[in-house]
Amino acid sequence: MSAAIFVGGAVPALANDELMGMMDDPKQWVIQTGDYANTRFSELEQINKENVGDLQVAWTFSTGVLRGHEGGPLVVGNMMYVTTPFPNVVYALDLNQEGRIVWKYEPQQDPNVIAVMCCDTVNRGAAYANNTIFLHQADTTVVALDAMTGEVKWTKQNGDPSAGQTNTATVLPVKDMILVGVSGGEYGVRGHLTAYDMATGEQRWRAYSTGPDEEMLVDPQQTTVLGEPIGENSSLESWEGDQWQLGGGTTWGWYSYDPELDLVYYGTGNPSTWNPSQRPGDNKWSMTIMARDPDDGMAKWFYQKTPHDEWDYDGVNENILVDQEIDGEMRQLLVNFDRNGFVYTMDRATGELIDAKKYDPAVNWATEVDLNPESETYGRPQVVADYSTREAGEDTNVEGICPAALGSKDQQPASFSPETGLFYVPTNHVCMDYEPFRVSYTAGQPYVGATLSMYPAPDSHGGMGNFIAWDARTGEIKWSLPEQFSVWSGALATAGDVVFYGTLEGYLKAVDAETGEELYRFKTPSGIIGNVTTYEHEGKQYIAVLSGIGGWAGIGLAAGLTNPNEGLGAVGGYAALSEYTALGGQLTVFALPD
Repeated sequence: MSAAIFVGGAVPALANDELMGMMDDPKQWVIQTGDYANTRFSELEQINKENVGDLQVAWTFSTGVLRGHEGGPLVVGNMMYVTTPFPNVVYALDLNQEGRIVWKYEPQQDPNVIAVMCCDTVNRGAAYANNTIFLHQADTTVVALDAMTGEVKWTKQNGDPSAGQTNTATVLPVKDMILVGVSGGEYGVRGHLTAYDMATGEQRWRAYSTGPDEEMLVDPQQTTVLGEPIGENSSLESWEGDQWQLGGGTTWGWYSYDPELDLVYYGTGNPSTWNPSQRPGDNKWSMTIMARDPDDGMAKWFYQKTPHDEWDYDGVNENILVDQEIDGEMRQLLVNFDRNGFVYTMDRATGELIDAKKYDPAVNWATEVDLNPESETYGRPQVVADYSTREAGEDTNVEGICPAALGSKDQQPASFSPETGLFYVPTNHVCMDYEPFRVSYTAGQPYVGATLSMYPAPDSHGGMGNFIAWDARTGEIKWSLPEQFSVWSGALATAGDVVFYGTLEGYLKAVDAETGEELYRFKTPSGIIGNVTTYEHEGKQYIAVLSGIGGWAGIGLAAGLTNPNEGLGAVGGYAALSEYTALGGQLTVFALPD
């Protein structure tokens, strides 16, 4: 891969022009990922690598909620919008009046939904479009709020919490629609992506991750997989009987959009159960990158990263859209840092697999992804038998699998700088023991079927995380910063040649985008699993981050769990976190001194 890298391309007037104009304004931050391409890059450069060491806390805001705070604040004009974990309170703060609360939306949700939320009560934040704040609550209620008053414009129920259907993800506004997913893979939920009319809440379409073609919005001749037609009822043929109805493939991650190609991209999660012996076959289309036409939801192409998943390597991580010159030709690329430890580079127009490499050297469950188009196993990971939980069988503890179920990277989003051409990736450096067992399905009850324990990867720095700079042009790590715990916050790259991220102990860190040299750190009141954002107000650049320990890695602290095997294996692995941080819910905003 050669040198030139650009974000996006020429964009016709296909999407919501007003919203796209706001995304292009670096002073604002109107959707959680910053832009449709999921780059999490800001052109602001007032804060740069020469002066970032002088950062000071400008102001703080307590959210009043003590669970895991993922996502980040939105900034629209002079207003900031902050979303909390359950009960998903939304605050509108006036930046002209020192963060005065203009309005507060506090939904009255049934607290029983907490019991069916897999990995803490997190919410990855709201989105803005057309003078409206759009929120997807834990109980799957989609809400449209007037951005200036907080008045509810409409609501829509997207799922049934009594059957294990919940939500932790943000939404994506595209054209005149809001795209929303669903959580609940650990409860046998059948995943789907749904489009609602932005003005009325009317459902436009719903595309399931598994099942018959008509319900998946698949055309067997026009939808492709690695360049070939997908074929009729491809999903049904990959499940035994009607297991696809409990098949998982939930859509609780991030979504991206290419206005030029007019395609939406997202990933699907793990198949249900975690016991692979109970679901023979490839279990399509769990663990899959999907590209769809936003107007009708019809599938353009699919690529399954981990067929017949045996390790809970959900495929929901963000798809970063960049244009890059490869072998002298400019290509429209999609780059995906997957839970399974491989980073995939694909042609986002066609779904062609260009490259796949390990981005953590500890990854051992597979040797490589077959990149030979002439091979019978083209595009498939080459699984190492010693780490196959299916081959080991039920009630057999398979030891030393790397990465652990939470992946080499979970949902915490990476960033990309078009100035350096590097991707900045928060990672987990964690391995596991995995013992499948037989489980039966009951609606609304856990449908997991495996016991896990987690620990730092062996023969390394002894910590559980790294923050890395990945060079897609060479397929190599340029630099790597070891961390004691997993890096569970989203990264932010800026034109000031600075990259920001947070740590589970609670530090906000700033590093040199080229070298990784640490330039600044500040310990916030609680562990950071939120995503760092930036904005400008009255000519001054600010850095903002939510702190509040929780999420899968911090579930022990957030939910008061002590059994090492609880939290799907995370409680024991992250037990030492309690020595460094405590519960909290705070927004901290930084700026340079006047």
